[in-house]
Amino acid sequence: MIAERSEELAVLGALDLLSLTEQAELAAAVVADPALAVLLASFRSTAAELAHSAPPVVPPTLLKTRILASLSTQTAPASARPSPGIVLPFASWIGLAAAACFALTTAYFGQAFVTERTAVAALRDQQTLADLALRGANNQLEAERLISRRELTAASAQAAESSGLVAALESRLVEASLNAADSARQLVGSRDQIASARRELTARDQRVSDLTRQLAAQGTLADYKIATLASLLGNSPQALAVAVWNPANQEGVLTVQKLPALAADQDYQLWVVDPQYPIPVDGGVFRVDPATGEARLNFRPNLPVKTVAKFAVSLERKGGVPKAEGPMVLIGP
Repeated sequence: MIAERSEELAVLGALDLLSLTEQAELAAAVVADPALAVLLASFRSTAAELAHSAPPVVPPTLLKTRILASLSTQTAPASARPSPGIVLPFASWIGLAAAACFALTTAYFGQAFVTERTAVAALRDQQTLADLALRGANNQLEAERLISRRELTAASAQAAESSGLVAALESRLVEASLNAADSARQLVGSRDQIASARRELTARDQRVSDLTRQLAAQGTLADYKIATLASLLGNSPQALAVAVWNPANQEGVLTVQKLPALAADQDYQLWVVDPQYPIPVDGGVFRVDPATGEARLNFRPNLPVKTVAKFAVSLERKGGVPKAEGPMVLIGP
């Protein structure tokens, strides 16, 4: 790129307006920079074209009269001739006028070039400043965009975390509702079981009362042994039985409720536990109503019983056995 100082020297050199020092500086710059030599040649060519582009000048009409008059005075005596003046030849006058016009034109265009060059440099500086300002604005915009993205990402993460917490709370609420519903059902079931147990207890008490009345009609109540047998069956925990024993007559009555129905080859068998015998005494076999699980057995042991420690009912094969073999289903007291 040609320096601004070198361009100014080239313009003035094309117009032959340089001092000796400036001419030497321009010559050194031309030798160092071939592009400056090309520019100088272009300026000189332009200046020459401007000189030739001046319009032709028509000499005034009095100029011819003056010239003829000067020629006529050349034949007069020397004493009569006026003192000679300085008369410029026509061709010289035209050349000087053209040179003056050329110089003025060249100076004008040179000044205009320098002015435009300065304006162009100022515009370039302004464009550079505008580019820097634009870059700064773009950088700031990009920074704000990155910050906004980070804030948006953080907000999205917080929203997702909040949604997860809400979902967890809703899940816990649903689970708590289900647990509450289960607890309510369990409470209802417990209440039903309590009501059923109360009904069974009432029925048992009623059964004992009935038996008590029956036995009272037969003898003294203090002489009887009354025992309640509890269920040992996991599938029928509500099964119960009441045994009333008359030691004087060596006979008794057994009533049962809610015992499971049996297969055709099975029977329930009653046993009387007396400490004087090594094994329980056979009290007889019975079956229950398949629909209600109830039965009533009037029994008389096959051996004399002195003291009744317990009553028990086992599940045996059809017809009973002399010694208990099957599982116990009722026992008491």
